[in-house]
Amino acid sequence: MADGKAPGEFDLIRLLRERQVVHPAVRLGIGDDAAILSPAAGRELLIAADMLMEGTHFTFPPLTPREAGRKALAVNLSDLAAMAAEPLAAFVTVALPRGRSASFALELHEGVLDAARPFGMSLAGGDTNAWDGPLVISVTVCGQSSAAGPVCRSGALPEDRILVTGSLGGSLSGHHASFTPRVREALTMQQTAPIHAMIDISDGLAADLHHILDESQVAAVLEAARIPLTPEAHRQATAEKPALVRALSDGEDFELLLTAAPDDAARLLALDLPGCPLTDIGSIHAGSGCQLRQADGSLIPLERSGWQHQL
Repeated sequence: MADGKAPGEFDLIRLLRERQVVHPAVRLGIGDDAAILSPAAGRELLIAADMLMEGTHFTFPPLTPREAGRKALAVNLSDLAAMAAEPLAAFVTVALPRGRSASFALELHEGVLDAARPFGMSLAGGDTNAWDGPLVISVTVCGQSSAAGPVCRSGALPEDRILVTGSLGGSLSGHHASFTPRVREALTMQQTAPIHAMIDISDGLAADLHHILDESQVAAVLEAARIPLTPEAHRQATAEKPALVRALSDGEDFELLLTAAPDDAARLLALDLPGCPLTDIGSIHAGSGCQLRQADGSLIPLERSGWQHQL
């Protein structure tokens, strides 16, 4: 601050208003008791929320406050991508640990803006408090559906192909804090061909595929040899946890897992998505459960391995 004093809550609000982009759908953002959003005519409003806690979702170090702020919004943007929605506005509530510097709070919120700017979305509200616990960041995002409508988990059909963006495994080496949400890719894919079901991979491929199967009441076969593995998954591989197992269960890849009819899947696979290869990794079938086809052609059950909070 110019007078040398640490910024208070209202100073922080003013600084954020000066730095952010304002989406045209946000008629009224920071500065009043509530925000006003006006989605485009004929579009639906989608809302998602996530809470990240120091010691569970990140630690300092290795993350910086700016990286933590960016991740807090990026994981929510990944949820909007999973439903092929355009981001409009974010609402960020932060419980700051007492004793952390004013620069910590500013850097944290700069990270939120770092994630928002590429998508032209507004930081439209929230709250900031201080307490004696660790850092807690709660983010709520609002998006609007595309003209084709939102994509849910419940639309997978027998004979669908299963596709995945990017590559999987080893995310905690740094990818979990630096990934780019697949918002643009999701919108491009939905404009190209109908997508029956979609989810972002936050808990792990095996766990998140089961979410689609449960909601769609279908079964699946994954092809082990086709699952794209990151270099980090190979580097971290051990006898107890080989690279494929890491791809299936590490989580926080934040790639998109989707299903489409065979002809539509072929059209999607022909897309040029810069820096985001799309891979066919299996098929949807009538029935229930999931199987993994191994290199020798044998099938084994694929359980719901992956991250789950213990309550």
